[in-house]
Amino acid sequence: MSIHSRKNSHIQICLKESVQSETMNGFEKYRLIHEALPEKDFHKFDISTSFLGKKISAPLMISSMTGGTESGETINRHLVEAAVKEQIPFAIGSMRIYLEQNRLSELRKLRDHAVAIPILANIGAVQLNYGLKIDQIKQIVDSVEADALILHLNAIQEVFQHAGDLNFSDLLRKIEEVRSQSDVPVIIKEVGFGFSVETAGKLREIGIEWLDIAGAGGTSWIKVEVARDRSEFTHKMVAPFYSWGIPTAISLARIHQAYPDMNLIASGGIRNGVEVCKAEYLGAKLSGIAIPLLKPALESAEAACKVIDQFKFQYRTAKFCSSGIESI
Repeated sequence: MSIHSRKNSHIQICLKESVQSETMNGFEKYRLIHEALPEKDFHKFDISTSFLGKKISAPLMISSMTGGTESGETINRHLVEAAVKEQIPFAIGSMRIYLEQNRLSELRKLRDHAVAIPILANIGAVQLNYGLKIDQIKQIVDSVEADALILHLNAIQEVFQHAGDLNFSDLLRKIEEVRSQSDVPVIIKEVGFGFSVETAGKLREIGIEWLDIAGAGGTSWIKVEVARDRSEFTHKMVAPFYSWGIPTAISLARIHQAYPDMNLIASGGIRNGVEVCKAEYLGAKLSGIAIPLLKPALESAEAACKVIDQFKFQYRTAKFCSSGIESI
């Protein structure tokens, strides 16, 4: 199956089938400490912050989803319009298809419509073992004048992907080479299975300052890949992996405790603004959301904005009425 067909099927499966991880995101293990006396005016309570040197309206980001197909183009167009209206960062889905089909110039319109917000370029780190060169990565970054580069890690997804790219050897060294030659910050992102403290430490040692946790508790890309090619795996073979991964909140809390100087993005199953507030107390600079925006983004930018506004209101209320977090 071509990469174009695979991206299309990913979208349809995420829209129509149950691909939720069978583990919780971990935030249920924590409770915000209620503040009865906020000593603030809610109407003047500012939740804006900065990310990659640009002011954003809230510690929220539209996480990487898709691109390169007709429906993916529609989704990305609506998402970037929503990101501009809401003044939050936008992370592009994997740009590999644009690179391989010599279509990077098509992405320029995203930056043309989004001058003031952070835009993040994105490609799979494993492609460094399949011919991806540093000058091509620079082309990807330059195509959208990206504020940062995401290199995503998806080892277990590739295992379950038909003809997946499974050579993950020597990637740490190659990631270090990319970081040392990159003109923008490099963010290492999981795709829904989290980071261990040990892996975070290895990345920190080679100079990586940003991690997107993308832990377990949201979309299971194992379920997505199995749904895409049902003939290859039996239920009995796959079922033990449907709860695979480190829950987002657990991964986030452990890494922040071990390396408080690392910049962490929380994503992976974050479904409301209260969880965004919890993530912040646990050490996240901001939180990324994806699946809650997928169906609305297929409809319109306005529909996506409604979801983002809901997250913002929930976060603002939770932050206004809390003084910290505690484990339950």
